[in-house]
Amino acid sequence: MTYAITQTCCSDATCVAVCPVNCIHPTPEEPDFGTTEMLYVDPKSCIDCGACADACPVDAIFPVDRLTEPLKAYEGINAAYYEGREPAPVLASPTFHPWGEPSFTRSLPSDFAPLRVAVVGTGPAGMYAAEDLLLHTNAEVTLIDRLPVAGGLVRYGVAPDHPGTKGAGDALARFHTHPRATVRLGVEIGRDVTAEELAAHHDAVVYAVGAPSDRRLGIPGEDLPGSLSAATLVSWYNAHPETAPGSVALGTAERVVIAGTGNVALDVARILVADPAALAATDIADHALAALRDSRVREVVLLGRRGPEDAAYTASELLALGRLPGVDLVLDTHDPRIAAAVDAAAPGDKAALLKDAAREAVDWSRGPGAGRRRIVLRFHSAPEEAVGPDAVRAVRAGGAGGAGGAGGAVEIPAGLLVRAVGHRGVPLPGLPFDETTGTVPHTAGRVDGMTGTYVVGWIKRGPSGGIGANRSCAAETVGSLLADAVDGRLTRPAGSAKAFGRLVRSRSRSLVDARGLAAIDRVERARGAAAGRPRVKLATVPELVAAARRSRLRGVVG
Repeated sequence: MTYAITQTCCSDATCVAVCPVNCIHPTPEEPDFGTTEMLYVDPKSCIDCGACADACPVDAIFPVDRLTEPLKAYEGINAAYYEGREPAPVLASPTFHPWGEPSFTRSLPSDFAPLRVAVVGTGPAGMYAAEDLLLHTNAEVTLIDRLPVAGGLVRYGVAPDHPGTKGAGDALARFHTHPRATVRLGVEIGRDVTAEELAAHHDAVVYAVGAPSDRRLGIPGEDLPGSLSAATLVSWYNAHPETAPGSVALGTAERVVIAGTGNVALDVARILVADPAALAATDIADHALAALRDSRVREVVLLGRRGPEDAAYTASELLALGRLPGVDLVLDTHDPRIAAAVDAAAPGDKAALLKDAAREAVDWSRGPGAGRRRIVLRFHSAPEEAVGPDAVRAVRAGGAGGAGGAGGAVEIPAGLLVRAVGHRGVPLPGLPFDETTGTVPHTAGRVDGMTGTYVVGWIKRGPSGGIGANRSCAAETVGSLLADAVDGRLTRPAGSAKAFGRLVRSRSRSLVDARGLAAIDRVERARGAAAGRPRVKLATVPELVAAARRSRLRGVVG
């Protein structure tokens, strides 16, 4: 028996570190690490020890003989990665194998003075940086977030029906109560404190503020009511306190068009057509669940500019899409290149995943119908206009090479257009910003022209890579920070930690500390237990702050 890595793989390589026989690849030292969709177990060298499964933060690793029906495909997916690769040398003992030469990229002197480091952003990127500092140095870390609750992308970006992926957040949350960590939530840089004030109270500052904005389509009608970003919809069903319950109005829409075929687009499509009874067992926002119960959406159409061989989604997310109970996955064959690409795809190719999908040259003059709900993948098609005098009533989509229909375009009746074509960073007061890339200019994480200031995550490298990609990204940034400290390039802070605490208490009306954060968690879990759910999120800033402060007033220690 061997183990297999499955759908929720976060690629942070925790499993690689504990494997005694080096059977999980690619490793962080290998060239293709970070370029593959997930990590893979070599079935020929796995010794069935289970160390990887114990270490996995997202519960993605299982024995092959215990894979449930929806996950059985991952036995072949893991094995396929090793087909045609140079086999590992046969050894006398399976527990000893050749390792690469040891490499020590960091060297801290024995008298290395404790650093005081602020980490701005408590999503995966910021928390991986904090983890590195707290576990491998004697640094004191101040965790800062503009929201009065921690979690960032894990809390507000992961789909509610992916509880395994949220496990990465639980693993990182243990550092909120680390003895050398101080939590200062509800503090916004530029509003409550300036970047200069933050730097004056810390040896170094690491910004992990992500890419909160969205890319626009640049088409007529994009600003009509009924046209919105996937970021808005995702934050709406995840109870983001800055997205009002009324931000998304499904109304009477029976068909939704999504521009994009990335994982976020698939998440949105899946949530819109999923059975509300199944979603009721998740931590989805109460207002979103109520809206989805009343929803009339029967069909979601995903538009992809290129062909199925170049789709942006990962194989694991597409496989999950095809297993939705009561939902059909349909491939629109409006362009002959689509079926040809799928039929010609070799096993393991992305297009090959669609060989079992139903095929149909969809007649868009007809409504979605009253039968089973469905998700339609329409490749070689891009939105050209959101049509409607006062709200979105249809989406005009063009096909490459005039394949979209008469005149090279087709009008798809729809009540909602969702743009899911990528995220974008936004300028942060006090830091340089590259408008072209939507990132902060840097060198190996060092912000250009600002000593002691660093970036990590999407604001550093752009909106690419999943949760686990932030571990190696954080390692590079923290390595740069420590090298600067050893070389004496950091300026000692003029203000103390206590002075910074007094400063933020005087400025922020929504300040939450570690005890308040623990209280929020207890309240949400208690609400969830009463409803048979993992948690019921508090959806507004006042609710979150009130829950945090009630524990203080009652003397509850978190």
